Amino acid sequence: MPRLRVGLTGGIGSGKSTVARLLAENGAVVIDADELAREAVAPGTPGLRAVESRFGPGVLRADGTLDRPALGRIVFADEAARRDLNAIVHPEVRRLAAERERLAPRDALVVHVIPLLVETGQQGGFDAVVVVDAPEDVQLSRVMARDGVDADAARSRLRAQCSRAERLAAATHVVDNSGGEDLLRQRVERLWAQLSAEPGTPDAGGPDFVSGHNYPR
Repeated sequence: MPRLRVGLTGGIGSGKSTVARLLAENGAVVIDADELAREAVAPGTPGLRAVESRFGPGVLRADGTLDRPALGRIVFADEAARRDLNAIVHPEVRRLAAERERLAPRDALVVHVIPLLVETGQQGGFDAVVVVDAPEDVQLSRVMARDGVDADAARSRLRAQCSRAERLAAATHVVDNSGGEDLLRQRVERLWAQLSAEPGTPDAGGPDFVSGHNYPR
C-alpha cells in the first residue's frame, strides 16, 4: 500500500490527542503539530527569541522557557497577536513535520495532527481529513477541567478557531467523541479499517461519519 497522508483535526477539547494515540496503537505514524510547536519555541531556538521580541519578556518563565498560559492570555484575546504568533511558529512546524514524514516507512499511514488545519487552509494537502467532533458544551467542560479556566476563557478559545460547521465541511471522515473512551476506541478501530482500505483520494460522495450522530452533509 502506498503511503497514505491523513490530516487529523478538531476543535479544542474535542479529543484529537486521544484519537491520535489510538491510531498510533494501531500502527499509524503520528506527527503532532502541537509537539512540534513546542519544539519550535524551545529554549535557545530562533522561534523563542522571535516570540520574546514580539510579546516581551513577560511570556518567559524565570528558567527561560515559554510561559504558555501567559502567552495564551494574550493571543486568545487579540486576533492580530494570534496571527503574529502563527507567523512565527507555523513555518517551522511545517518544516519539522515534513522532516518527520520523510523518515516514515514508504507504506506507512501517516497522521498529521493539526489543530488549525482548516483555519490555515491545509485540508487539500491530504489524502483524507479526519475531524474529531464533540458538541460545544462538551468541549467547554473539557477545556475548563483540563486548563483550569472559567467558562468565558474557554469560550474565547473556542471562538479563536473556525466554526464546527466549517470543520465538518472539510472532513472526509468524522469521529464523534461525545461519549467515553471505550466507545471512542470502537469508533477509531472502524476508522482505522476505513483508512487502511483508503485508495488514496477522498470519497467524492461526502464524509464518512464514524459516530452515532446524524451530522449535516
